[in-house]
Amino acid sequence: AQGNGIIQVFVNRSLAMEKIKCFGFDMDYTLAVYKSPEYESLGFDLTVERLVSIGYPQELLNFVYDPAFPTRGLVFDTMYGNLLKVDAYGNILVCAHGFSFLHIRELYPNKFIQRGDTERFYILNTLFNLPETYLFACLVDFFTSCSRYRSCESGFKDGDLFMSFKSMFQDVRDAVDWVHFKGSLKEKTVENLEKYVVKDAKLPLLLSRMNEVAKVFLVTNSDSKYTDAGTPHRPWQSYFDLILVDARKPVFFGEGTVLRQVDTTTGRLKIGTYTGPLQHGIVYSGGSSDIVCDLLGAKGKDILYIGDHIFGDILKSKKRQGWRTFLVIPELAQELHVWTDKSTLFEELQSLDVFLKVTHDMDMCYGMMGSLFRSGSRQTLFASQVMRYADLYAASFINLLYYPFSYMFRAAHVQMPHESTVEHTHVDIHDTESPMATRNRHSIDFRDHECKRHQLTRSISEINPPHLFPLTPQEITHCHDEDDDEEEEEEE
Repeated sequence: AQGNGIIQVFVNRSLAMEKIKCFGFDMDYTLAVYKSPEYESLGFDLTVERLVSIGYPQELLNFVYDPAFPTRGLVFDTMYGNLLKVDAYGNILVCAHGFSFLHIRELYPNKFIQRGDTERFYILNTLFNLPETYLFACLVDFFTSCSRYRSCESGFKDGDLFMSFKSMFQDVRDAVDWVHFKGSLKEKTVENLEKYVVKDAKLPLLLSRMNEVAKVFLVTNSDSKYTDAGTPHRPWQSYFDLILVDARKPVFFGEGTVLRQVDTTTGRLKIGTYTGPLQHGIVYSGGSSDIVCDLLGAKGKDILYIGDHIFGDILKSKKRQGWRTFLVIPELAQELHVWTDKSTLFEELQSLDVFLKVTHDMDMCYGMMGSLFRSGSRQTLFASQVMRYADLYAASFINLLYYPFSYMFRAAHVQMPHESTVEHTHVDIHDTESPMATRNRHSIDFRDHECKRHQLTRSISEINPPHLFPLTPQEITHCHDEDDDEEEEEEE
């Protein structure tokens, strides 16, 4: 698989597959891969219909989802109605108001936002967020351009009526939730699985191979009925040792909810909390990550959890439980296509006189908002989260099929700037007056220094202290296991 990016698994932190005792899966956009842009278009249309039904203008029904505009990881500024692409530190890379791209300094003189201000800034991090990301742009552009409305700094006026960007944002969020939990999105998806869900013939093969070497479990926020209908392979329950629906992630990775058993014939929950042992073929509702570990007889680092949600699946399972993580990034296929297909543009970047034009051309190859992972040479917030929380990532977890279960995924050695830009040549500080001269380790051979320490110790040996100096280690002292989440010592 090495060298072929489309089927490759990429490594942020080393992971020994033979140490994994349990493979866990999310369902939506992971086991059940939705076809793009068909599924996003369906979600977009249903959300617009919901907004019109609660009083928004009929003209909104003319909008059609455009996959070339939105990308994951954008931030919506509920004060000014802007979509922002930011880096890990809150520096703004791209700013769009509706369909218009703005000069950032107009509204953000410091070109910076406080990402921690969650009351104002909302991160659109999931694949489910793509339709509403585009819808925010459509709404802002419509109200800005429509003569019936007058634009204000924080919203729009229609006579005596004022609609803030904040209230518009909340209306869209409420409409999206309604479509997912009360509307017809799931019903329409199940009615036409061939149109909206990918059926990959390699999936049963991979799950069967996983079953041979480890336990396999499913944790999904979807209910039992939709999980059963939306899973494209039959009989899907046979591939899993444990099935948990209605999981309510990310709460699942903390206190969780009551574990109950699902009656698979009726889809209803059985009364009472389930307290028995793990039973194959039974579907459970609720629970928590601690309950998963107890039922499977595993501890956190025995588990490789595979999902698409950077917050609900990857960040929380990593931070709260120490599970190993595999992030599914479907957009990676397009990112890799541009990366390889447009290699001549990367070569042109070496010529400074065309730098800005080529950078723009590169960005537009990915979409109007540019790459999911960067703008020019600067990495996005999404990219930083991938590197921080995902041990492994790929366009599809099916890529694991191309690696043996004894494989050691090794992370590349990462150098700091002073290591990658300074050559391995002797550098001496000749200015003895410089404060740095006293810290110049090039001028000290610590082996000679230890010899002098031993001589000093011999000269005052009559004092006979237990230890005058620490001894230089004679062998490697740092943990040299390439898998940085090695098992704890047996005695512990």
